[in-house]
Amino acid sequence: MALPIKKPKKECNDRNCPFHGSLSIRGRILEGTVISAKMDKTVIVRRGFLKYVPKFKRYERRHSHIPAHNPPCLNVKENDRVRIAECRPISKTVSFVVIEKIEGEGVGGKS
Repeated sequence: MALPIKKPKKECNDRNCPFHGSLSIRGRILEGTVISAKMDKTVIVRRGFLKYVPKFKRYERRHSHIPAHNPPCLNVKENDRVRIAECRPISKTVSFVVIEKIEGEGVGGKS
């Protein structure tokens, strides 16, 4: 893997882990906040962005929810700031994997 991200100290035997398994990452790398960690090995990441509205010559705040695979070696929880990377489709909805937990508490998902 050619990313400047450190391997986690904890080991796992998940085949869909980019560090200890055979999952390769490609494409986009995004940041967001985990708003739900209730599924097994899957989290929902909220990503906020600005969209320009030409009629009013202003920006509006929007967000999207991205399901991402949560490897057991990282084991992120709700309200964690994370970095996710695009990978091959793992399931019907999951095409991203958590690659890094960004230090510090995240902002709440409700706004």
